Amino acid sequence: MKNSLRRIQRSTGVAAAVLGASALVLTGCGAAPEASPSGSATGSTSASVPAGAADYTGCIVSDSGGFEDRSFNQSSYEGLTQAKEELGIQTKQAESQAATDFEPNLNSMVRGGCDLTVTVGFLLADATKKIAAGNPDAHFAIVDDNSIEAENVKPIIYDTAQAAFLAGYLAAGTTETGKVATYGGMNIPTVTIFMDGFAEGVAHHNETKGTDVEVLGWDADAQNGTFTGDFENQGKGKTNTTNFVNEGADIILPVAGPVGLGTLDAVKELNAGGKDVKVIWVDSDGYETVPNGKEFILTSVMKLMGEAVGEVISEDVAGNWDNTPYVGTLENEGVALAPFHDFESEVPDEMKAELEQLKADIIAGTVKAESPSSPK
Repeated sequence: MKNSLRRIQRSTGVAAAVLGASALVLTGCGAAPEASPSGSATGSTSASVPAGAADYTGCIVSDSGGFEDRSFNQSSYEGLTQAKEELGIQTKQAESQAATDFEPNLNSMVRGGCDLTVTVGFLLADATKKIAAGNPDAHFAIVDDNSIEAENVKPIIYDTAQAAFLAGYLAAGTTETGKVATYGGMNIPTVTIFMDGFAEGVAHHNETKGTDVEVLGWDADAQNGTFTGDFENQGKGKTNTTNFVNEGADIILPVAGPVGLGTLDAVKELNAGGKDVKVIWVDSDGYETVPNGKEFILTSVMKLMGEAVGEVISEDVAGNWDNTPYVGTLENEGVALAPFHDFESEVPDEMKAELEQLKADIIAGTVKAESPSSPK
């Protein structure tokens, strides 16, 4: 079952699937949710379904980006829905509209009898810690946070700097202007780890290839740069991107969830006006998830959150709970660089070979790709 869940494939129709489940999604702090009908395991999967899976309830609480953020909320939600499909568990979900919804939504999951509740994002850490402490018999898993030390809380974290390093190297090797850029939603570890890795990858290319590519928007030494202040305002993403391009950048890495859609809007307009700007997406394979603008996505720095969520649920259903953090790396394929899709023919074979070697070197430890925010 674990192997089956680890082979989750993202679907371009996931937004429709989420919309189809909208009747089950809570907004704000409503009453305890109704359980969705349990799925049925079929084919070869059915033989490995643990006894009692039909009586197990797996749940999820989003941050304010919602389950259609084309990013980490959506990917984590896919893991839950896949577990429902493959294991036959019941599921519940609560979609937060603001930070004030976190505790009420978590309480609604506990009242609803959830065996395991996945909370999505660093911003839910305080609420998760509080509710978990008050409900020691319930299990919780939190994506993108490792600050909670509790027997009933399992962190799901990623050394995203490793994959972002590859993206930075790619950007430095393919820029036509000698300038690339990145910005974040908020100055928090789960955002800056991407920016650190990206900047390190550019620096590695400069060092090994003798180039002088400049990174706009992030100073790794000062750990400060350009941030929109939230994960919702796409207009800020559009403005940042326009400013970066006006400064000469031709590859942009937005680390801001749905705000990155503003980057794609800006690039569409800029390229229509004669520019040639590309985007590197984050969290999921943006080519498969964004509603518009996928033709501008060079690649994506992926955190395979759906696979991790599915694996944690599968282990819990089987009675193998533990609070040891799941850490996604290049080695275990918890993080990865997405395919080049429309740019497959434009990325030189030499660059592809260098990226493969660089990946192997990072796994072997001969090249260091790390951030102050990397899991310790």
